[in-house]
Amino acid sequence: MHRLSALALAALCSGCTAAAQYRPWPQATLAQPESITVGFNHLRGSSYISPLTGQKRQGDNLERQLIAAIESAQREVLVAVQELTLPAIADALIERHRAGVPVKLVLENTYSAPWSRQHPAGLEPHQQKRLQQLQKLGWRDAIALMEGAGVPLLDDTADGSAGSGLMHHKFVVIDRQRVLTGSANFTSSGLHGDAGQTSSRGNVNHLLQLDSPELAQLFAEEFAQLWGDGPGGQPDSRFGLGKHSRRLQQTQLGGDRAAVLFAPHRRDDPDHGLELIRQQLEQAQRSIDLALFVFSAQELADVLAIKREQGVQIRVLVDPGFAHRSYSEWLDLKGLAIADHRCRLEAGNNPWEKPLKNVGTPRLSSGDKLHHKFAVIDGTTVITGSFNWSPAAAHTNDETLLVIHSPTLAAHFSREMDRLWQGAELGITPRLQRKLERSQRLCGKSQIAD
Repeated sequence: MHRLSALALAALCSGCTAAAQYRPWPQATLAQPESITVGFNHLRGSSYISPLTGQKRQGDNLERQLIAAIESAQREVLVAVQELTLPAIADALIERHRAGVPVKLVLENTYSAPWSRQHPAGLEPHQQKRLQQLQKLGWRDAIALMEGAGVPLLDDTADGSAGSGLMHHKFVVIDRQRVLTGSANFTSSGLHGDAGQTSSRGNVNHLLQLDSPELAQLFAEEFAQLWGDGPGGQPDSRFGLGKHSRRLQQTQLGGDRAAVLFAPHRRDDPDHGLELIRQQLEQAQRSIDLALFVFSAQELADVLAIKREQGVQIRVLVDPGFAHRSYSEWLDLKGLAIADHRCRLEAGNNPWEKPLKNVGTPRLSSGDKLHHKFAVIDGTTVITGSFNWSPAAAHTNDETLLVIHSPTLAAHFSREMDRLWQGAELGITPRLQRKLERSQRLCGKSQIAD
């Protein structure tokens, strides 16, 4: 179906809502689904001027898409994101707040304090590194800007606790008409790149816009649990396992079908996120493509082993920084095992007797991460969201897990997988060989199951 020009669309939609008229991404070589638009910050064939370098770079400008959505809001903006440090996004939220549009923001407690008021001496090493990166950027402090403007915000200590797992959501709800969500945090490293590293182009991420009042309402209901009475109210915010457990919700996205599940769920709950992913993988008849930041769920690796025996073609890419960890299922697929620092193997460890050839790590610039959490099944179904493929995502963290049945959308994610696959390292890399040798040298035959 050909897409109308913006002018023609506006003429036809003179009586439509802002959501109906809003289309942030220009038409590319692949058609966008009817009620979905998707962008990738490393996409070939698209480009923008990087706010880090001032130079043109490949990829969709996901920050600009978020800002455009916020600027279009007329009635309400709800934001739940682990981390937000981009001042331009803060400016857009402040502008809507000052215009009288209700704006509400939920953050993870680790990232909810203004960085410009932090002192390195009181921070953990990884937090010190983050502070140094933010200082090096020289950008304004997004959280301090919003606090100064009176934008209401809270974090996952608002329930009276010290914080629950991770508040790992990454979504925005606009006017209860549409949702923007995906794998990216709203930071420079999440979208554009790291300060002081000209080769960095940011963690590999994607962003979806879903035009559906029904779906937007489901996200708004999730947000309401997190928000409670808001800042200064009763400690009735609910995070993690303190939330009312929610079942899988089905909805239409134009001519496509979608389902959303909000985590976490207790371990004895049969309807948790890893179970939903397992069910989807079991339905595969032809192909499974995975591009994952974290893969530590043994039951999903075991399902892949069965599907491989059934003749399903499987490709797996995992972030290089995670792939070689002792509890990584990436190792199982390669027929390998690495003991932890106590010379213990992961419980239930099950290295494949016949290693999968098509499993590897993408080549990325130094400092960048493969931050996707997606699967493409049979070229028709996409699994995505903030949900890493781990027990923590299923049973501890606040997460979004989406299953979208759309061949048109699947084509976009398959193209992204193909891009990552080009140049990916599939064999035993020197880095992995050194780690295997070190484990053997330190542990020898004393490696035992935990």
